[in-house]
Amino acid sequence: MTEQDNAVERESMDFDVVIVGGGPAGLSAAIRLKQINEDLNVVVLEKGSEIGAHILSGAVLDPSGLDALIPDWRDKGAPVTQEVTEDNFYILGESGQMRVPNWPMPPLMNNHGNYIVSMGNVTRWLAEQAEAMGVEIFPGMACSALVLDGERVAGVVAGEMGLNADGTPGAQYEPGMELRGKYVMLAEGVRGSLSKEVIARYNLSDGHEPQKFGLGMKEIWEIDPEKFKPGTVTHTMGWPLGKNAGGGSFIYHFENNQVLVGFVVHLNYANPYLYPYMEFQRFKHHPMVAELLEGGKRVAYGARAITEGGWQSLPKLSFPGGVLLGCSAGMVNVPRIKGNHNAMLSGIAAANAAAAAIAEGREGDELTAYEDDIRSGPVAADLKKVRNVKPIWSRMGLWASLALGGFDMWVANLTGWNPLGSWKHCKTDAQATGKAADYPKIDYPKPDGKLSFDRLTNVSFSFTNHEESQPSHLKLKDPSVPIEINLPEYAEPAQRYCPAGVYEVVGEGDEARFQINFQNCVHCKTCDIKDPSQNIVWTTPQGADGPNYPNM
Repeated sequence: MTEQDNAVERESMDFDVVIVGGGPAGLSAAIRLKQINEDLNVVVLEKGSEIGAHILSGAVLDPSGLDALIPDWRDKGAPVTQEVTEDNFYILGESGQMRVPNWPMPPLMNNHGNYIVSMGNVTRWLAEQAEAMGVEIFPGMACSALVLDGERVAGVVAGEMGLNADGTPGAQYEPGMELRGKYVMLAEGVRGSLSKEVIARYNLSDGHEPQKFGLGMKEIWEIDPEKFKPGTVTHTMGWPLGKNAGGGSFIYHFENNQVLVGFVVHLNYANPYLYPYMEFQRFKHHPMVAELLEGGKRVAYGARAITEGGWQSLPKLSFPGGVLLGCSAGMVNVPRIKGNHNAMLSGIAAANAAAAAIAEGREGDELTAYEDDIRSGPVAADLKKVRNVKPIWSRMGLWASLALGGFDMWVANLTGWNPLGSWKHCKTDAQATGKAADYPKIDYPKPDGKLSFDRLTNVSFSFTNHEESQPSHLKLKDPSVPIEINLPEYAEPAQRYCPAGVYEVVGEGDEARFQINFQNCVHCKTCDIKDPSQNIVWTTPQGADGPNYPNM
């Protein structure tokens, strides 16, 4: 039985473990399974055109996950070479900045010993290691449905292609295959469509705080070699967001005169007129940033949602027949802006649990050993210390978060005890959206085409492509909601929160209609998260569609 049309006949393949997602979590699980037992039959399914095509991360990598998985990764040529040499933190005003010294920060915030990387290239390298061990990796295989056997998840449907725009099979229709496993690992990343379905089906979030999210946008710039300082890491807070939203920026001097410039906006902002993409573009005109980028050129752009709920929002991780890995569950350490190490550690833990269960002759049950490992091991130690930074910021603002959150982190770092307990998040990001009548419109300067760019021009630098004849993968539960509810009550914020220009309101008054340009979608999932009516559902398009990030 599948969650799609039961009348469709599909071929089936059986594996010991089916892994959905070729990111750091999924590939780490695959490698660890083969390290334990080379005879295990393991498959990794990736919706991107190749491994790394849909990977977008800052990224400063804490190598602890890689150390645990492949201790000799340096000798094996991992693309992890640019060690952090300088670590800066600034609070920005509109025309100036204040340097925050490093010494008051808890040691866990120190980036020395970490590496500036392209996680796209790291995952490509991990895939090479996995394939050399016998892991089967199928890129271009979007997983569109669960395969159920009674109450357990027994597999997934992958590779369905060739549907017409109305959802009927076209002339080149391929029904895809059922890939079944003794265990299924969901490593789809933030707000994965199957993970979301599993969390709802098995009530995995019951007893936990709602998940919180941010929207991360990133550009790669080639800058003047005289300004390039390899290994330099800079983070900022403050302007241009101010009191309108939480968030901040990162600027990482990577390699080959390339600087990774990113901007994160917490999605619990209230003013529906806020335009995260334009906040990012405005940020680059700050004197400190503009001086760095002037004379350079932007070579890539992308966007991705980020899990920010932390320890309180971590759902139950196991369900009958499978587990949630990495960002599918939400293992990002928000103040450190790091989650790749925890994703890898979760893959290792899941593989250990699954391999032990299979060795005992089990299948399709709950891997409770994985749950226990995550909640008592290194992932828990990493997330518990910082659990209050995000909720304090949401309730009391930036300065309180720096002071109270910093105090809480310091004590937790020294003693393992959080003096402030566990603050709650309460609202979802969708529920946090305020009514348009209660907030002022925000006037954003027009992009200059040199430092700042219009949205659609930038999307072309994500190399995104979708087959236009297929059904839109962005579904509306009720097509009337955008114009009849979201437009009058919230000024239809989808026009602004989407960093790829997917959603438009065309026409005015009685002629207004909601248009979905799904071809632009960079798979960030923000619409699924922030829509105040929770009317938009993100599903997978056909395999290999979406962005094609070269080295994000």
